[in-house]
Amino acid sequence: MEPSVLRKRRTLEAAAFVARGVGLVCTLIFVLGALGPASQHVPPTLRTSCILGLFLMACGNVLAAINYRRPDGPRYSTYSVIQVGVDTSTVMGIVVWAQGYNEQTAWPLLIIAIVVGAYRHRLAGSLVVWAVTSAGFAASMGLIPQPSLRHGELPTAVIIGLIVAVLSGIQGEAFARQVKELDLARQAMQHQAHHDHLTGLPNRDQVDQYAETQRGRSLAVLVLDLNGFKEVNDTRGHAVGDRLLQEIGHRLSGGLREGDLAGRIGGDEFIVLMPGADEHTAGELAARLREEIRRPVEIDGAPVAVGTSIGIACRPAGSARSLDDLTREADTAMYEDKAYARR
Repeated sequence: MEPSVLRKRRTLEAAAFVARGVGLVCTLIFVLGALGPASQHVPPTLRTSCILGLFLMACGNVLAAINYRRPDGPRYSTYSVIQVGVDTSTVMGIVVWAQGYNEQTAWPLLIIAIVVGAYRHRLAGSLVVWAVTSAGFAASMGLIPQPSLRHGELPTAVIIGLIVAVLSGIQGEAFARQVKELDLARQAMQHQAHHDHLTGLPNRDQVDQYAETQRGRSLAVLVLDLNGFKEVNDTRGHAVGDRLLQEIGHRLSGGLREGDLAGRIGGDEFIVLMPGADEHTAGELAARLREEIRRPVEIDGAPVAVGTSIGIACRPAGSARSLDDLTREADTAMYEDKAYARR
C-alpha cells in the first residue's frame, strides 16, 4: 500500500482517538458529579446512557489504536465501519437526550457523525450516516411525549444534513482521487528513476540496490554485450536498434530464474544477477540466453539478428567481494569471449 495512504489512515485514527478521548474524559467527569449540581443529580436513564457511551467510545478507541498500528491490516475497513457506527450511536444519544429531554437544540451535532462518515468512507459513508441519523432522529422525536422541536425544525435538520453529506462526501471523493493521482505520479517517477526508459529493465542504480540486499550470499554475475548491434544501427537506423534492444530486454527477463535480476547498464550492454547461483548454474543460463538472443527479431517485415558475448563472475557465500569487483571480472571475461568469437 502506498505510504501516503498509510499516513492518511494513521492521521485519521489518531484524530479519532484524541476526539473520543476528550469525550470519554468529559462524560466520566459528568457521571462522577464533578460538574456541580447539574451533574450531581443525574437521572438514572441518563446515567445509564452515559455509561453505555463510555463503553462505546472506549471500544472505538481500541479499534482506532489497532488501525493506527496496522493501517494496512486486512481488517482495517471492517474496524473503520464499526468506528463510524460507534461515533454515530454516541452522537445520536447526545442529540436525542439534549433535544428531547433537556429542551436544547442539539440536532446540528448530527453533522459531526456525517462528516466522520465522509472522512472514512467518502460519499457512500456520508450518505449512509445521513440516512441513519435522519431516520433515527425523526423516530426518536416521535416517541418522546413532548420533544422540544420548533416548527419546521425536523425537515430543516434533514435537509441541512443532506447538504453536508453531499458536500463532505464529494470533497472526500475528490481528495481520494487526488491522493491516487499523486501516488500514480510518484510511482511513475520512482520507476523512471530506477528503470531504463527504453527497455523497462532496472538501471544500474536499481541493480546496485538489489546487489546490496544479497550481501553475504553467493552471487553470480553475467555481463552481456551484443555482437553486431552497431551494424544494425548503421544500416537499419536507430529506431530499429531501439526496438531490437526492447525485444532483447524482454527475452532476458523471460529467461531468468525466480529471484534473478536483469538490467541494462548502457548502450547494448546488459547485466544479470543470480543470487545463490554457482558457476555451473550461471553457465547454463548463459547458454540459454545466447540461444534466445541469437533468434532473429522481425522488425518492419525484415529479420534482424545479433549475437552476444557473455562474461561470468561468481563469489561464494560469505565473500566480501562487491558487485563492482564481480562486474569488472565478468566484463573482462566478456571481452575475452568476444575476442574468441572473432577468431
